[in-house]
Amino acid sequence: MSDLYDEKYDQDEYYWGKRPSKICYQVLKLKPPLEKPLKLLVLACGEGRNAVFFARNGYEVTAFDISSVGLEKTKRYAEEVGVPLKTFQADITEFRLEEKYDILFSTGGLQYIPEKSRDEVFRNYKTHTKKDGLNVFSLFVDKPFIKEPPDSEKTERRWVSGELFTHYSDWKIEHCSEEIFDCDSSGVPHRHAVNRIVARKMNVRI
Repeated sequence: MSDLYDEKYDQDEYYWGKRPSKICYQVLKLKPPLEKPLKLLVLACGEGRNAVFFARNGYEVTAFDISSVGLEKTKRYAEEVGVPLKTFQADITEFRLEEKYDILFSTGGLQYIPEKSRDEVFRNYKTHTKKDGLNVFSLFVDKPFIKEPPDSEKTERRWVSGELFTHYSDWKIEHCSEEIFDCDSSGVPHRHAVNRIVARKMNVRI
């Protein structure tokens, strides 16, 4: 999979553009880094559009991706705007957290996680989120009336509407939505259906 994304990202232009996902603004609204630095991890960061946005807004950002080319563009973009940013290379299907973060963030990466691994993966994410922390995720879901995107990968795994939300039944749901949007990332106009969630880790009742 890394070779596929290396090929996509190996150009001067940014394949996904530099504009951050709109769900980034939910994070800024719900958990701004006002009183102390907040540790934020971007999973499968691509070329860094969201990671750089968070770094520009004062978060202590770490980002990883499977593509070395994407990571180089992430670092270059951060240098262009003059913000600190840590990166490392990892496969989202294999990587597991070992330290806690205030915020976990991902758009367009979770659909690679196989169905058999999802319960274990999300337990890991939730365990390694600090109290009052956020998990902010967007992923593509299948719809029978939407054609397969021209740039879809064989390594993507099927998710269905609402499946993402079931992993957070014990957290406070600050936002959840399903939407269909137009995209031309491959140069061919197409559509995606996406589920988005912002979930907060609350105190456990005693």
